[in-house]
Amino acid sequence: MPRNQAAGVERHGARRWRFPVILTPTVLATALYWTASQSRGSPDDVPQPPTKSAPAAKVTLAEARRGFQTKLIRRENDGVAAPEPPAGLFRTVRYDAPSGRLAAYLTPDPRDGKKHCAILWIHGGNCNSIREWLWEDAPASNDQTAAAFRKAGIVMMFPSLRGGNDNPGVKEGFFGEVDDVLAAAEFLAKQAYVDPSRIYLGGHSTGGTLVLLVAECSGRFRVVFSFGPGANILGYDRKYLPFDTSSAREGELRSPGYWLHSITSPVFVFEGTAGKYSNLGQLQAMRQVSSNPAVHFLAVEGATHAGILAPASKLIATKILRDVGPTTNLTFTAEELSGLFAR
Repeated sequence: MPRNQAAGVERHGARRWRFPVILTPTVLATALYWTASQSRGSPDDVPQPPTKSAPAAKVTLAEARRGFQTKLIRRENDGVAAPEPPAGLFRTVRYDAPSGRLAAYLTPDPRDGKKHCAILWIHGGNCNSIREWLWEDAPASNDQTAAAFRKAGIVMMFPSLRGGNDNPGVKEGFFGEVDDVLAAAEFLAKQAYVDPSRIYLGGHSTGGTLVLLVAECSGRFRVVFSFGPGANILGYDRKYLPFDTSSAREGELRSPGYWLHSITSPVFVFEGTAGKYSNLGQLQAMRQVSSNPAVHFLAVEGATHAGILAPASKLIATKILRDVGPTTNLTFTAEELSGLFAR
């Protein structure tokens, strides 16, 4: 197997991490674990030992997933219909996915005859279901509604996924859900008022992990924004993992840290450095092992795992509206983002 080399230095608190890394399967798994283990664990992200091996560097995630049949040890479906959103803010639609027709909230057609940029957003926690809190007011310290995008005039779509709400299928824990997100993007691209070349993807926490996996499977999105993802899926609480966790392959195919080389469209991975809960170590782990220039890791000083969302989303929305060329012009720096939280 080819061996890629990467080196990095990262400071967090009083400890300095140095990884002159040769990315063999064992070293990759070790780097993902030992750096991730320095995270201040969030309720759904507590790092655990990684799988014993990692995939060959030349194999993409899409290739590795092809023909794989996941083994579920639980079959779960929320069984609660998505609440109706306020008229004029969102409309409830159904999109065709491999698991069946799934519910989603979508910005209505503004009927101005224009093609608009759009973002597909995957929220944190139980991201298979969509609920009323997605349009309710939330504090700036924990605003997971991504409201900055719709307030800026960007078309938004919140898809539910298999096993969520009253949808067909069952939850697969970051596997079949990847296909549902891609199906949602195809539905969004077909809307008469959406510019199919300017569709973005974003998500937070569990949603951040899922969108990173989606980016590793497809270059369909103009840019992907992943907030606070996990590198190794086995770090999640078992309530999010309905599959056979004793299988190394099951875990690998759901762990973004092993497949960063598969990414082809621009991806920005964000996490705050402050607060009790943080996936900062997960970000550091992936940054240490990645040599892919399409992926950008940004640790934001002064921001927390949830508090990063409102200010950063507002900044991203402003830049999306100016991102009108044939290819994206979006760039961010850690200093620029940290300035949003400077006291």
